[in-house]
Amino acid sequence: MATIREIAKRVGFSQATVSRVLKDDPTFSVKDSTREKILNASLEMGYKNVPQYQRITIPQDVAILDNVVPDKGLQDAYFDELREVLVKHAEEQRMNVTMHEDVDSLIADADKYAGFISIGPSPLNHKTLRRLHKKLPHGVFIDINPAPALFDSVQPDLEQTILDAIDALMGSGCSRIGFIGGLGNIMGKHEYPEDIRTFAFRNWALRLGLDAQGLVYADGPFTVENGRLQGRQLVQDHADDLPDAVIVAADPLAVGVLQAFATENVMVPRDIKVISINNQEIAKYTSPALSSYDISQDELAKAAVLMLAEALTATAKSASICESPPVSSHATASPRKTKYKNLRYGKGRHPVAEPALQLCFSNLASVISL
Repeated sequence: MATIREIAKRVGFSQATVSRVLKDDPTFSVKDSTREKILNASLEMGYKNVPQYQRITIPQDVAILDNVVPDKGLQDAYFDELREVLVKHAEEQRMNVTMHEDVDSLIADADKYAGFISIGPSPLNHKTLRRLHKKLPHGVFIDINPAPALFDSVQPDLEQTILDAIDALMGSGCSRIGFIGGLGNIMGKHEYPEDIRTFAFRNWALRLGLDAQGLVYADGPFTVENGRLQGRQLVQDHADDLPDAVIVAADPLAVGVLQAFATENVMVPRDIKVISINNQEIAKYTSPALSSYDISQDELAKAAVLMLAEALTATAKSASICESPPVSSHATASPRKTKYKNLRYGKGRHPVAEPALQLCFSNLASVISL
């Protein structure tokens, strides 16, 4: 690792100046050009103690691709919070943020930006993604990974979350477990028209020998109304043989499911146990209170911003790694030096191994349903 003395010699400033810049001394006034020169040199020389928030040395213009289909409901609340914390963390990284609600407009204005971060699950076809990459190669997707060979991504590990939910329910004595979800897409090199949570539940139910025959309801949007419809359908289909428990893919659906169960005189947790995913604010106010796995939008946003920041300020060493031929078209791992538990990182252009730690957001706020 380079020393402050070596950095000072390279940039032509005193060791005291270099030290105070690297420590981000709030009492020390220095020109932006001086700060930029010192920070860039420290990164290029492999100095390890540059604070994350110092890695973008001058303001960068970045775009947020708001790839969300509004539903005027609880799903919107999730993305509202995600937008808010994303802008906060971007500004901390000296990023000037502009919102784009359409990928074509982002491509048209690509020359204005150093990179982008995308939120929302709406699918993008590969032709469009290749056009976007040609114009704006530095991009990070949150929640989805539509083009692992082109862009980076940060996602909650929903497959592990589903397994944790199944384990919790089986541990409480449940053997017949149902699932209520919505329509989605597993995106990547091979697009598959099924939400990852539904896919994971079917997979784990089969592997664990669970009796889930006829107990998977996964159609329509992730809304309260659709939760009511599917919850009512489950009760009507299994009036005499309700499952021991049901895992619900997201809190908006779960609110509707609880409403449907109440209307049908199905008592939670007496007649059926319920676990959901997201732990949105509404989970505290349902009756009964909703047991929900927590997904922190703040951690998702922070990880995505730092991933983009590191890409924009890549050292010569990391650049040579980025340009190496990948060992596979898709891998998940922690990004470079920045690690956040409970996240999956898609590093499409980097030859990375599977991480030892690939945790999900699995801290149940309350397990009263069990």
